[in-house]
Amino acid sequence: MKKSTEIRQDFLDFFASKEHRIVPSASVVPYDDPTLLFTNAGMNQFKDVFLGTGKRDYKRCADTQKCIRVSGKHNDLEEVGHDGYHHTFFEMLGNWSFGDYYKKEAIAWAWELLTKVWGLDKSRLWVTVFREDDESLELWKSETDIEHSHILKFDEKDNFWEMGDTGPCGPCSEIHYDFTPNGCKAGDVNAGNPDVMEIWNLVFIQYNRDKEGVLHDLPAKHVDTGMGFERMVRVLQNKSSNYLTDVFLPLINELINITGKEYSGKYEASMNVIADHVRTLTFAIGDGAIPSNEGRGYVLRRVLRRAARYGRNLDMRTPFIYKLVDTVVDTMGHVFPEIVEKREMIKSLIKGEEESFNVTLDRGLKLFDDEIGSMKKSGSKIFSGEVAFKLHDTYGFPIDLTQLMAREIDFNVDEKTFDELMNEQKRMAKEARKEIDMTFEFEDKHKHTINIDFSYDPYNVSKYGIDTRIIATEIHESLDKTIVYLYLNPFYHESGGQVSDVGKLILEDGREYDVEGSLVNRVIVKGIEKNFDDLSVKAVVDYPRRQSIQRNHSTTHLMHEALRRVLGSHVKQMGSYLDDKLLRFDFPHFHKLTPQEITDIEDIVNNNVKENIPVSAEEMPMESAKKIPNVKMFFGEKYGDVVRVVTIDPNFSVELCGGTHVKDTSDIGLFKIIKEESISSGTRRIIARTGQGIIDYINERVVEIEKISSELPEKYYNNFKLAMDNFKKDFEGADFRDAELLKTLIKYHDSTVNSLMDVKEKYLEEKKHTEKELAKQKVQSAAGSIDELLSTAKDLNGINIVTGKFDMDNADELKEIADKLREKLKSGVGLLYSIIEGKVSLVAVVSDDLIKGKKLSAGKIAGDFAKILGGGGGGKPHLAAAGGKDVTKIDEAIAALPGIIQKNIE
Repeated sequence: MKKSTEIRQDFLDFFASKEHRIVPSASVVPYDDPTLLFTNAGMNQFKDVFLGTGKRDYKRCADTQKCIRVSGKHNDLEEVGHDGYHHTFFEMLGNWSFGDYYKKEAIAWAWELLTKVWGLDKSRLWVTVFREDDESLELWKSETDIEHSHILKFDEKDNFWEMGDTGPCGPCSEIHYDFTPNGCKAGDVNAGNPDVMEIWNLVFIQYNRDKEGVLHDLPAKHVDTGMGFERMVRVLQNKSSNYLTDVFLPLINELINITGKEYSGKYEASMNVIADHVRTLTFAIGDGAIPSNEGRGYVLRRVLRRAARYGRNLDMRTPFIYKLVDTVVDTMGHVFPEIVEKREMIKSLIKGEEESFNVTLDRGLKLFDDEIGSMKKSGSKIFSGEVAFKLHDTYGFPIDLTQLMAREIDFNVDEKTFDELMNEQKRMAKEARKEIDMTFEFEDKHKHTINIDFSYDPYNVSKYGIDTRIIATEIHESLDKTIVYLYLNPFYHESGGQVSDVGKLILEDGREYDVEGSLVNRVIVKGIEKNFDDLSVKAVVDYPRRQSIQRNHSTTHLMHEALRRVLGSHVKQMGSYLDDKLLRFDFPHFHKLTPQEITDIEDIVNNNVKENIPVSAEEMPMESAKKIPNVKMFFGEKYGDVVRVVTIDPNFSVELCGGTHVKDTSDIGLFKIIKEESISSGTRRIIARTGQGIIDYINERVVEIEKISSELPEKYYNNFKLAMDNFKKDFEGADFRDAELLKTLIKYHDSTVNSLMDVKEKYLEEKKHTEKELAKQKVQSAAGSIDELLSTAKDLNGINIVTGKFDMDNADELKEIADKLREKLKSGVGLLYSIIEGKVSLVAVVSDDLIKGKKLSAGKIAGDFAKILGGGGGGKPHLAAAGGKDVTKIDEAIAALPGIIQKNIE
């Protein structure tokens, strides 16, 4: 029996012998294709060739492509694990011709590989062709020895491939394998029979469909084929399910070891699902995708949580999915080495996600079961949309997971109500932001009269401002704002994490208006101004603020690359914020950064700053930008046909970016990481400062030191005041570009902070010890009056009652005195109280003989006493504490004490 590794290599070797270039798989995360969440077919990486926008230096090639199908049109999620041949992750073996060979060779080679190299039973093979593709039909007859009755015609649904509503398309020819015991009939092909399975699709791209739907012949015709690797292995290993092949059995066996369950009966589907899903997670994370609440990240989180829920079917209540990653890497790492490199990172991220979901999974499952119980009692088969929303919103259950669990017991989810609640939540969140409408629309009166010039370059703003003209306004009285449309707008508008510029509009008569932000060709002006239209103005950007923002933005690019070099290539920008005070950068990582890692990142950035590296920005076609080595671009960003590329040394940092930047790195000054923290599972955040922000940071810390110092006794304060006076003298007038001086000052400052904190800790310890000694002395002094207190005891039918007031600082001190009273009170009841912070604190004690003989309880006595004071409390029979709010009723409560005691005698 051939091993799967041999089968994969057979395919590649076969097409290499036919002069095909063997190319590597593209990433399963298609960062350069915003239309896809995941690579879902082998042709994705060649889409530009089919569209005529790209070329390769070869005419024919072959590969094995990593694919994920878990959302959208190509979504096999529901079938996964429950049949034997659908998967969320799979390999697609493919061969391509770009204007080279065509149908004749593709058909002949496919038959040669299947029947001669692999020796498949020809009687088990069926072929389908498009109903109008007589050329392919005749080639199957002339170029192969397939049984002619096994060649079937189908319509567009099954045998015509299209990239989209318009564009390249063409007929396809599918090859199916018959697993039935006695041979299938023609009617079983493409009929949903799981024993008649498609194994290879040969697509012939020969047309271009225009907007009217008319087909035109392409000048060059292409071949695009895709073979399901896992399915082919099943055929050649003669198994009844893909999960029984050596592709999946290592994972199944590891699941058996981890769970202690047998791979049969009710456990089989759960093991299949988990084995499939861990492959998806491993390869997606290995290629840079991160579980999150948005986009492809949310798809991954859904897959992981689905696997975790199936783990409950195997009685797995602690993280276990991450343990399967080693098996995936051990069996597939030789073909896809990227998962070998990322092994520990993948395991760490999956484990963290499991731990997070496990916290709410059981509670969510209980809510689900409770709702099902209620539905069964009512006779309904519709699972509440409100509960489904709560499962999603509170317990993190993706809606498809709730739907899955409902279907398993023959229930349906009220999706309409769920969708309504989701939409309402989105609407409320949008309203809460109270954002000004940023749509690019004018009132009708302006639509045909406004001529806006976008030629002004807002990146090279003048500190003196520019002359421009107001061409329209929109009044927002509820917000006390006026939106002003400018013919030329020098103000940068918020984008890519960088905040908007602010500044002023200065009219010819000298009137000035504060600009609070910018929206493309508009600015937001504070206040209401109705007479602005068609006025000449000078638009002045707050230049020092803009410069500080630029320093932080350029530094973000440097830090991004430094993070990748120190922590690993999995680091990608997941969010950022840049203003004139700080920069904030969110990225995937799974551990707190060590002090050494932070130092290394700072050193890399600061070394680049010292090099005075020019920062360049160049606009170019997107296709050209993609070809730049190591260029950073981000999924989710909407890039146009022309993009702006910012370069800070082509060997260090190249990113697509529309923000503003310094002219060279020397303008940055010093870079310092101020804070590093976790913001969610698997996501870290760095907050840092540069330039003038460093000066501000030091000033803030000086104020902090002075505040802490002022809380210490004078002898400590004077020492630190002298040190900080000297520090401020050295710091006065420091230039943010003097990085070495600032480093020295920060180091001295940090040393001072550490010394101060040590002194403060020592002082607080001394203070605590002194207060403890004073409290001890106070208790001892108060205890000395107990004998005198006992002499005032009153008699209640032979029971001594002792009451007394003590001036104590807390309830614990009062308890200590009550303990000493009980020691000396041979037989009787005691009640002591203090007034602490305007409230009554009291303790009751009862001697052992009365507890046994009279069944008296200090807890009941203290509770009844406290009720009179508007409070409550209780405790053990021998000693109990309580409290009350009304100090004016102390005398009333003491007078009532004998009655309380009498009432509690049994």
